Amino acid sequence: MSYNHWFDGLSLLHSFTFKNGDVYYRSKFLRSDTYNCNMEANRIVVSEFGTMAYPDPCKNIFSKAFTYLSHVVPEFTDNCLINIIKFGDDYYASSETNFIRKIDPQSLDTLEKVDYLKYVTVNIATSHPHYDSEGNTFNMGTAIGDKGKTKYLIFKVPPTAANKDKKSPLKNAEILCSIPAHHLLSPSYYHSFGMTENYIIVIEQPLRLDIVKMATAYFRGVNWASCISFHNDEKTWFHIIDKKTKKPVAEKFYSDALVFYHHVNAYEEDGHIVFDIIAYKDNSLYEMFYMANLRKDLTQDTAVTSIPTYQRFVVPLQLDKKTEVGVNLVKISTAATAMKDKNGEICCHPEILCEGIELPRINYDYNGKKYRYVYASHVEWRPIPTKIVKFDIVTKEMLVWTDEMCWPAEPLFVPHPDAKEEDDGIILSSIVSSDPKKSSYLLILDAKTFKEVGRASVNADVHLDLHGIFIPDKN
Repeated sequence: MSYNHWFDGLSLLHSFTFKNGDVYYRSKFLRSDTYNCNMEANRIVVSEFGTMAYPDPCKNIFSKAFTYLSHVVPEFTDNCLINIIKFGDDYYASSETNFIRKIDPQSLDTLEKVDYLKYVTVNIATSHPHYDSEGNTFNMGTAIGDKGKTKYLIFKVPPTAANKDKKSPLKNAEILCSIPAHHLLSPSYYHSFGMTENYIIVIEQPLRLDIVKMATAYFRGVNWASCISFHNDEKTWFHIIDKKTKKPVAEKFYSDALVFYHHVNAYEEDGHIVFDIIAYKDNSLYEMFYMANLRKDLTQDTAVTSIPTYQRFVVPLQLDKKTEVGVNLVKISTAATAMKDKNGEICCHPEILCEGIELPRINYDYNGKKYRYVYASHVEWRPIPTKIVKFDIVTKEMLVWTDEMCWPAEPLFVPHPDAKEEDDGIILSSIVSSDPKKSSYLLILDAKTFKEVGRASVNADVHLDLHGIFIPDKN
């Protein structure tokens, strides 16, 4: 048996540890309930987003039917394969379901299973939280059919210092804000959100989950991914939440239909909110990663995915109600515009900063602040990147690293302990080599010059990963 989609495989954790000038490599499967169930049955028995399994020996068919009929949302997998999240002093493997798994970052051992629903009423949540200087973790999730309403929730988890009894940091989770979804039974899909010092940015894109279809997918013999659809004739809504009042600002902001997964950064400037995202014109990216499509003999002419574009939107917060329709309300230096329409809503058009980059990372010390540099994977017509780039937003210059028959993972920026400039630091990326004569390796680049500092070759199978985290030594 095999999975239908590249994002469905069993979660494999891996780590590179620096100690006294040496680099140690370790990898281990996440021992999730999904993993254990599949291993016990010796086949795929737990459904993933793009792969539905039939039947499930972990539950008899009557139990399964009851589960699907008694819940608006089906019971999801705990195969947490997207990112590592920090809550307090604890680290968790995460995907986008309501389950996360606590892990030991040293040994990569799998610890307890945590259900968000025990602490906040979210059925799905992002794997891209935000962290502030006080150690709080902010995240976003969707509550489906809660008291007859479907809404997006922003919640905050305080640092462990306020949690002296050593119980789960999520016990102190606080709901900051809830936003009603435009469509009760088809909320927007999202993978990340934006945050500035005073505001949170939620983008409600017209890429939507059909809850009724999801709840009946098992019986209809289709996967959950088929229950997501893109509506290119609808608007993309921008919700701006004030952290102090815990309420969205009154004005309604929107743009044309788009699909996005990753926020790059957001900040405030002279009464405006600037937020940058990597956007697409449709949802063909997910389709590209079906194994049947990846196995095709791809060429530039047959590629089915649209090119990602690095887009800057600017939302003006100080609006004059007397402003005429069609007048640009943006008063800072940018090609992005925001104009009032005849309904009194604000239509935003982006500035295109560059094309062809994904998996963006920044110096996180500049998160929520005006910034200059972004580090990313460079993709052309292939779904898998072959280059790492550093993009200068001011000069529009791009520095590139590439190596023959090598496939880089998301670049991770680590600041120098005594950094004086934004790009003082190094870039880490695990590189998969498809050259049988060359091992895979951890790449270390100087973030300022993009020159190679070193590489640590690994005599083991290294696999392409999605997202990761750098954990500094406590000493």
